[in-house]
Amino acid sequence: MKELKKPFVLVIAILLADQILKIWVKLNFTLGEEVSLLGDWCKLHFIENEGMAFGMSFGGEVGKYLLTGFRIVASCLIGWYLVKLIKSKARTLTIYSFTLIFAGAVGNILDSLFYGLIFSESTFFSLAQAFPPEGGYAPLGLGKVVDMFYFPLIDTVLPDWLPIWGGTHFRFFNAIFNISDIAITMGVIVLLITLFVNDKKSSEVVAEQTQNDLSTEKNN
Repeated sequence: MKELKKPFVLVIAILLADQILKIWVKLNFTLGEEVSLLGDWCKLHFIENEGMAFGMSFGGEVGKYLLTGFRIVASCLIGWYLVKLIKSKARTLTIYSFTLIFAGAVGNILDSLFYGLIFSESTFFSLAQAFPPEGGYAPLGLGKVVDMFYFPLIDTVLPDWLPIWGGTHFRFFNAIFNISDIAITMGVIVLLITLFVNDKKSSEVVAEQTQNDLSTEKNN
């Protein structure tokens, strides 16, 4: 059980930070409301989406149920595999990459499952209310995921001489996301780096072994 402690603490820390910020934004921002954190390139901008990362949606009510079900199954599998990695004493970076992915997936699932039951509808003109007398805005599993981080690092008009896109408005980075999305993205990046490093080391070992075999044959 001791080996599970640090990943478990990290999961809880991510979930707490994610949910505290989401609930605060949900109860204190009208839909689309925006506040600047650092100039024009670092903002909190409140939107809601149907459950996919970075504000993407999928296929109406049936699609939402399917997506929620898929995310629950995927999270359970990731959690099972994470425990397996920990017990087998896998590489630390591999363990923490799956820890980040698992925590992020669970964070967004909580929104999808329960926010429709807990909160009233957020609108462009009124704040949401927790546990409203008339009930929440959606049944179990149809809640919307709260997103708020917005980093429009580049906001400009492309020069007229540029083919096709000349004179059009260009903004980067245009996605709006939350702490869970950040955790998933970081986990995937760490996992890819780990796989790349391991693959490179394996290639070096194979090359070295091949060279040794060739040298042995030559000497014989």
